[in-house]
Amino acid sequence: MGVRRTRVKLLIMWILAALSLYVLMLAVLFGAMLLPPTRFARVISKVPDPLFAVLPLEQLWLLARKGHLQVGATAPDFDLPTVDKTSRVKLSSFRGQRPVVLVFGSYT
Repeated sequence: MGVRRTRVKLLIMWILAALSLYVLMLAVLFGAMLLPPTRFARVISKVPDPLFAVLPLEQLWLLARKGHLQVGATAPDFDLPTVDKTSRVKLSSFRGQRPVVLVFGSYT
């Protein structure tokens, strides 16, 4: 009976160690997802391929990058060069004058 109890305790310790390692990996990856994209890319490139099958990366990514804007909130101000690069345009310069549509996407 004592050997069986020892084996059960050992099994429980292994399960807790594996669970702790899993939670630690999730925390490290979540922290990496909060980094700028180039630094995150360096971290994620080191993750072994089999871990992608057991880690909820999509859910972590959506949580890490969800931001703080709400529907109807004022967009953060920014300025960009014009197409001909002769001047800069600031988003806030259009406030109250006319509607502005911001389109974000990848065309690659």
